[in-house]
Amino acid sequence: MKKLVKLVKVNNLEYNVNRDPAVYRRCANENFRVQALLNGEGAVKCTLTDVTGKVLNEQTVTAPNTYTHEVSFPTPGARIVTLNVEGQGEKFALDIRLDVMEHAWHG
Repeated sequence: MKKLVKLVKVNNLEYNVNRDPAVYRRCANENFRVQALLNGEGAVKCTLTDVTGKVLNEQTVTAPNTYTHEVSFPTPGARIVTLNVEGQGEKFALDIRLDVMEHAWHG
């Protein structure tokens, strides 16, 4: 049986919680691109929420396909967003850390 979600990417790189978070960092008001590569067939509901439960984005995607959403934050700090994917009798959830810098590195 195939998994519902083949791969999750942030800023076009495979998301790995053990990778240095600097790889995924963006400045305030710059977009983070969150993607989920979906397996199977039929309608799949994809939801991106913040820690308060506020829905940042909700889409229904026909699998096999890719869910893509870009999100930005106006202030610096670390954010946790949760990607929820439901379809074909399966549920998938992943917490993703997004670090927002005040300004770009100089030097």
